[in-house]
Amino acid sequence: MNASPAMPVDVVCAVIRRGEQILLAQRPPGKRLAGLWEFPGGKVDAGEAPEEALHRELMEELGCEVEVLQAGPPVLHEYDWGWIRLFPFVCVLSPGSAEPHPHEHTELIWVFQKNLERPDLAPADVPVVHWLCNPA
Repeated sequence: MNASPAMPVDVVCAVIRRGEQILLAQRPPGKRLAGLWEFPGGKVDAGEAPEEALHRELMEELGCEVEVLQAGPPVLHEYDWGWIRLFPFVCVLSPGSAEPHPHEHTELIWVFQKNLERPDLAPADVPVVHWLCNPA
């Protein structure tokens, strides 16, 4: 796909907090960005609001439900295959939610916020980390 900044693919991601830790998911082999860590999420379907997409994607990918605490500023990022517009949401697991399980990822880890900046983080997620570490 040759998306341009005028036509980016809309994507959501969840910054799921548990106490002082945040969930990261490792991209599986055979997918774009395989082996890199990311905040879980996925594409926004046509006619779907970003927050709706977030809930749908987290149920599909992790089998869990979240409560959104805060929406972050959208991030526009160019990959070699096209542009994405990433909508980050700070969340917590909903009461009674199942524990996140990697249905589509290789692995899940909980890390302290200070350890989010890592060389194997998906590039579009780096500005989200900067926003988390430097709130306005």
